[in-house]
Amino acid sequence: MNHLDLLIFARGSALNWALMLCAAGIVLRLFEIFGLGRKPDLARPRTDTPGSGLRTIFTRSLPPQGMLKRDPITYVGGYVFHFGMLMAIFFFAPHIEFFRSMTGLVWPNFPTPLVDASAVAAIVALGVLLAHRLNNPVKRLLSGIGDYVAWAATLLPLLTGYMAYHHLFVEYTLMLALHLFSVELMLVLLPFTKLFHTFSVFISRWYNGDIFGRKGVAS
Repeated sequence: MNHLDLLIFARGSALNWALMLCAAGIVLRLFEIFGLGRKPDLARPRTDTPGSGLRTIFTRSLPPQGMLKRDPITYVGGYVFHFGMLMAIFFFAPHIEFFRSMTGLVWPNFPTPLVDASAVAAIVALGVLLAHRLNNPVKRLLSGIGDYVAWAATLLPLLTGYMAYHHLFVEYTLMLALHLFSVELMLVLLPFTKLFHTFSVFISRWYNGDIFGRKGVAS
């Protein structure tokens, strides 16, 4: 199989299987989450409450008071990484064209140099966050194989995409195929690793905020 055949396979059968496995896994995990239900709360709900599910979705996206000074690497690195990755995924012109071909939806792209810089920032932030995890005794103790698998699965699409765009190290067709394979690997792993927080984070924040709001407590 030459490089072009590999690319055709990556853009065809491999992508279709990865998307199907990802979609099936997400549906399964969401079914598991919502299937748990919750015990009925017999207490009368508070009406004068500073908390709510929707409010918590937004407030939990901000660092708690004092934590930005206490652990700036985690919070600043996390914001830089997430912002950079979202820029690379959703505002790079070729990616928008891919989404258009899949869904029919289209939106304006950002200038390529800006997206490129955002991808670099995300890659650097991932490296800094990994070094911080390895050098922090508590975080290192709490980290398991799943954390490092999720980190690698997130880094590879960014790194291979950057290398493909800049024609670095290997022939472009091969690197583009490797980029697609790395994306497909992330799609397959997403429902079954900590990457699933992409979907569950907003569900859990709403859930906690709704419970605390019912009790009259801000969350």
